Amino acid sequence: MLNSELSPNFSGEFIQSQLQEKIWGVRNTLRPGQQQMADWTSGLLAVSAVPGAGKSTGMAAAAAIAIARQYQVYAESGLLERRQVVVVTFTRSAAANIKTKICQYLKDLSLPQSGFAVYTLHGLALNIASRYPDLSGLDLDNVTLITPNQSHRFVRKAVEQWINNHPELYVRLLEGEQFDGEETEKLRRQSVLRTEVLPDLATTVIHEAKSSGIKPDQLRGWSEKITDKYVTLRIAAGLYEEYENLMRSHDFIDYDDMILAAIRVLENHSARTIEQNQVLGVFEDEAQDSSPLQTKLLEILAGVEGDNYSPTNPYSPGNLVRVGDPNQAINSTFTPADPIYFRDFCQFCHGLGKLANMDQAGRSNRIIIAAANYALEWVNGFYQRKNRQLPFSEQKIRPVNTGDPQKNANPVPTGRGLELYKPRDINHTVELLSQRVVELFAENPHNMSAAILVRENRQGRWLTQRLEPVCKDHKIKLYDVGESDRRSHVPKEILALLQFCHRPHSSDYLKAALEVLVQRQLIPTQDLNALASLPEEFLYPGPLAAPRVEAVQKAAHLCRSLLRAPLELPLYDLISFVALTLNYEQAELATADKLAERVNQQVTDHNSMEAMLAALSEIVNSERFEPVETDDLEGRYTRPGQLTIITMHKAKGLDWDYVFIPFLHEKSIPGKFWVPPKSQFLGKFTLSEVARAQIRTALHGKSHIPNVYQAWEEAEHLKMSEEYRLLYVAMTRAKRLLWMSASQQAPFSWSNPENLQAEPPCPVFVALQRQFPECVVDLPEDFRK
Repeated sequence: MLNSELSPNFSGEFIQSQLQEKIWGVRNTLRPGQQQMADWTSGLLAVSAVPGAGKSTGMAAAAAIAIARQYQVYAESGLLERRQVVVVTFTRSAAANIKTKICQYLKDLSLPQSGFAVYTLHGLALNIASRYPDLSGLDLDNVTLITPNQSHRFVRKAVEQWINNHPELYVRLLEGEQFDGEETEKLRRQSVLRTEVLPDLATTVIHEAKSSGIKPDQLRGWSEKITDKYVTLRIAAGLYEEYENLMRSHDFIDYDDMILAAIRVLENHSARTIEQNQVLGVFEDEAQDSSPLQTKLLEILAGVEGDNYSPTNPYSPGNLVRVGDPNQAINSTFTPADPIYFRDFCQFCHGLGKLANMDQAGRSNRIIIAAANYALEWVNGFYQRKNRQLPFSEQKIRPVNTGDPQKNANPVPTGRGLELYKPRDINHTVELLSQRVVELFAENPHNMSAAILVRENRQGRWLTQRLEPVCKDHKIKLYDVGESDRRSHVPKEILALLQFCHRPHSSDYLKAALEVLVQRQLIPTQDLNALASLPEEFLYPGPLAAPRVEAVQKAAHLCRSLLRAPLELPLYDLISFVALTLNYEQAELATADKLAERVNQQVTDHNSMEAMLAALSEIVNSERFEPVETDDLEGRYTRPGQLTIITMHKAKGLDWDYVFIPFLHEKSIPGKFWVPPKSQFLGKFTLSEVARAQIRTALHGKSHIPNVYQAWEEAEHLKMSEEYRLLYVAMTRAKRLLWMSASQQAPFSWSNPENLQAEPPCPVFVALQRQFPECVVDLPEDFRK
């Protein structure tokens, strides 16, 4: 809210004489696309912004200017509107960043740093729902917030209840495409279905359907329109219904419940009027990542009414500014986010003359911009020839104009600006990469930033091990973001191992413990379902048992040593023992010590294994435990003088002077969905991705819902398109140098990086080599051998 009492400095005369001049001063520091945002006064506006275009800066300036215009109204009428700009973004760090920028612009305008509120989407929903508990239906003092995932006990319990209530459908899954009734295979399939296939299907459908306001009955209705041996959507509806019943009976809610509760509030005329009258406008950041339910919440709050995207409705009331980039949509294949809704919004606004294209970017040098544009053009051309939906919107990045206000916009390239390498193998990749890193840090060790972007955390972990000695020798700080993030998994990992220690005869607990041991690379990767299907035989094989391979022997030996711990150690030492067994590094051990202290405090009066596991389960399921950290978040990733190892997904929104992208192979980008051999008895597809594709087809209003194989084909297409967009995002993180490589040999799986084989490069990498031959780095003859 704006302050109702203004200081003497803010007289009408002052505002009339100087405020407009200051507004123009702020506006003139912006690029053309940003100025279109700053000129917004009311109604709808779509802003399509390329990477590095400065959308958060433009949004902050537009919010500050909108607030300033309220003071202009006050100068003319003597009445100060008590309305605020609501800015919504997706992460707490992004919210903090844009809040700081708005405050700075208000300071430049000599205005109070008020009149706006910045929320994450879920923070906004919580704010609305908590102020109207009678309407929202949420007693926030007595409910527990969770995030449903495959391992959550409610998801697992929903699976078990569904199996008990639908034995005929479960048997159909168990039989799969063919089954001879052999008992060991039956036990293995049961383990796969109960611990992987059905929890994965439940989690996916809960996210997809609930985030779109879809009920189980609607899924059942859609299922009747499809010829499907397994009636996937019918199974999904049953799992969804069991989960919802469990949530209600235990007073649990998830993030979608929070948004639904806020929508219930705003559907009340009186509450909606109160909330809308307080809002000057709603500004949404990263709109390409919005779900239907999130979009609905913002539209109602902004006063957008009815079917406003219909060509038959040329007038759309409401004050809503949505900013995003469909070409940076990289979350839609594993979250409910779907860029189609922002694309539709942009098309609708284009018809009204309310679409702003922010296509100028000053982040990267010109050769990097040219490479990113060519990658976009090549991928679209490839899919156009196959007559498929294009992965990218036709919006290319343009360098900024001469005299751009950004300091050092489109900087001078370092070296060639773009460097393309074709090493022998991944070991050779590290040699070349570390050599280039040492050269760059020697030139400017304190004022430059650098990052290695990887596709998966296992690549990052392997690189960290290989680069640590080099970085230590040359006094380069190395920061592995994935290793830091893994600390937040400490409670979950420790719970899994202690549950196994408490009930070793449970197939579920044994498998969960084995999964942790594989992830921590303490035992080799192997078929865990086969081991977990017969826990006693695995742990204590009889004298007549068949000889076992070394990997199974090692896993069994480690599990037996874990089982001795509760017999030989006091209860308060168990968490520390497990942490040491998992070879935790220093920060993880500190997190484990913090966890142990908290758990021991909670079980003081009931000192038992059951009480400890109950306390740990509550911590894991309520997500109320933070890992031990030492400083701020995004600042850690982009600190000057540091080499950061980070995944491509996590790198979105960040930038560095020098960016290295190794391991560019076709297997990972664009890759394809991999169906684990252990679940191929159902067919060469996964039920979760089939269900996701079928749900989205129905949501998009298409008349024909695809069958299993059509849905799987569509899911693969969407996944590959998103991988290409992910590469585009990674390339556009670089300012001065973009270093890319695809080795001739790479691991079959990064769980075993020593197992090298010939791997074809990513098709985009090959296309870049052809288009930019001057950027291909020729290697000495001895390096090629």
